[in-house]
Amino acid sequence: MEDRIRQDHPLRAIKKLVDEALSHMGQLFNKAYSDTGRPSVPPERLLKAMLLQALYSIRSERQLVERIDTDLLFRWFLDMDPACDTFDATAFTHNRPRLDAQGITATFFAGTVRRALAENLASQDHFSVDGTLIESYASIKSFVTKEQAAKKKDSNDSADKGDSNSFKSSNPEVDFHGQKRTNETHISTTDPEALLYKKSKGKEAKLCHMGHVITDNRRGLVLAVKVSEASGTAEPDAALAMLDDIKKLHQVKPRTLGADKGYDSGPFLLKLESWKGGGLVPHVAVKDGPIGGAHIKRRKDKKEIAARLRMRDRMKTIGYKLSQKTRKRSEEAFGWIKCIGQMARTKLVGRWKILQQFQMGAAAYNIIRMTQLLAA
Repeated sequence: MEDRIRQDHPLRAIKKLVDEALSHMGQLFNKAYSDTGRPSVPPERLLKAMLLQALYSIRSERQLVERIDTDLLFRWFLDMDPACDTFDATAFTHNRPRLDAQGITATFFAGTVRRALAENLASQDHFSVDGTLIESYASIKSFVTKEQAAKKKDSNDSADKGDSNSFKSSNPEVDFHGQKRTNETHISTTDPEALLYKKSKGKEAKLCHMGHVITDNRRGLVLAVKVSEASGTAEPDAALAMLDDIKKLHQVKPRTLGADKGYDSGPFLLKLESWKGGGLVPHVAVKDGPIGGAHIKRRKDKKEIAARLRMRDRMKTIGYKLSQKTRKRSEEAFGWIKCIGQMARTKLVGRWKILQQFQMGAAAYNIIRMTQLLAA
């Protein structure tokens, strides 16, 4: 098989990095491998298969298994004998909780970050944070009132079953004209964790989740990821959580953090300025217009207003302008993860599953970037 794969194939450099990362996860794989029942699929093989799915934009796990069954390149990457039978697509469904319980996808992604820092490919001082919407697998037609959702769960919506001998459309027409639907009164019966949300004016609201990344300003490598509910406060909360993860896992303490106007919040700026004893300088774009109003001295949130005023003064500095310029590299990561990594609309239900897919997409992006940087 080794002779069948050309020496300059891009997967060779990727496989080398992946195998080195997996070699440090042996004890974790032993914990995840089942000691009872039939022989299980090795967790490292499932992990590499998930990586192939992101690298080759394969839209489903069933299609991925079919590709593994017929493609010698994929079998070589997974260290599978050409004569052995491939595993079933349901192996991903059965083993995904086990991978989550042991934190295997998170550990693998953290390994790519650790390698980037060790090779001095990523900055340890200047970072950017951003968020994006991940469209839910649920249809907008599944967004019904909570009373209807509870009734459907209890009675399987027997009123809509109709006569078994009559035709029933798999995608019936629904008229929402004149109905007001909000997250407070409605819920999706397909994906209860998804919320109706939009990030910008003029766009339609969709059922979605929110993905977050922190990237370094030098090369745009992804250093931390989160998946949260889609809400107006999700981005600042996720940014603080990711900063804590970087500090805990990699002992990295950023000096600056760039962000767009979605992070323009007085409490968030105060937390950044005092994060881990200070030393972090926010480079957050402040919205246009007056800050605090005419009666600023009477307001109770004077500290938050002062933080926004300091940030507006900081917007005049060269450091802020450079940070905002390089901040757009996080958009490149989002573009790859959503378009190539198939994360624009997830096919999974459950935020913990979406986080696994997001971690593998970010890991694939980092590995491709590192192979290019190390070869330069």
